[in-house]
Parts: sequence; C-alpha cells; structure tokens
Amino acid sequence: MDARLNLFGNPVATKSLRHIVSAGKVVADSTLPAATQELVKIRASQINGCGFCTDMHTKEATHAGETSTRLNLIAAWREAKVFTDAERAALELTEQGTRIADAAGGVTDEAWANAAKHYDEDQLAALVSLIAIINAFNRVNVIVQQPAGDYQPGQFA
Repeated sequence: MDARLNLFGNPVATKSLRHIVSAGKVVADSTLPAATQELVKIRASQINGCGFCTDMHTKEATHAGETSTRLNLIAAWREAKVFTDAERAALELTEQGTRIADAAGGVTDEAWANAAKHYDEDQLAALVSLIAIINAFNRVNVIVQQPAGDYQPGQFA
C-alpha cells in the first residue's frame, strides 16, 4: 500500500507539516505529563481511524515505559481502572474535542471543568493545543491514506 501523496517528498506538504511539528514541540516541552500526552494522541488517533498515528504513538508510549494493559484499554477508558482521574479528564476532553461535529455545543462545560480540576492554565493550553495538533496530523494521514505499521520509536526525532 502506498500513500496517495508523498508527505515526506513533497515540498509544500513538508513545509506545512514542519509548522505543525513546531507547534507540537511547544506542547511536548510543556508541563503536561508525557504519559498523558501519549494517551491523548492515541485516543484521538483511534477515533479518527488514523493507523499511522495510532501505530506511532503506541510504539512511542511503549518505548517510554507505558504498559500494554493501559495501551490496550485506551479505547475503553471509561470502564478501565488503570487511568488516573486526571488522565480520564484529559481523555474525555480529547474525545469531545475530536468529535466536535457530533455534539451541538462542542466541548461541554462539565468536561472542561473536570479537566480544569486536574490541570493548571498552562497545562490546559497544552492539552487543547495537543488535541488540535493530533487531529490535524490524523486528518492529513487519513486523507492521503498514509500506511501504518512500519514506524520505529524515535524515527522523526
């Protein structure tokens, strides 16, 4: 399977993606916990059906020491006992922020208030930015049908 467009070989795509990567670096360097960042990226990627990002971020999370139990339960986080209250709030915000079109009002006040109980303003800014960034990457990869499965941890570092 080949992608419809070579994102790594096309100068316009490459230049565009560099800007998204730069925004992601700001989030990566924030005080939002790294484990939470990976959970958010994985959950949004699952929702969006982005195999490339799901592959990448599950492998990065594993490489960083995340357990297979937690990774296997991300899609069913509501019923899982392996996530902290803060992580659950981030996953809820991720789902609502990813499924904006599915909800008449977008993200609920309740989901926002719950996240705000666990994260300070800078962390909330990082969380909101991360949700937007991973959704952008997901959409690019899904549109071009970027193949998944070959990613190696640290490949784009």
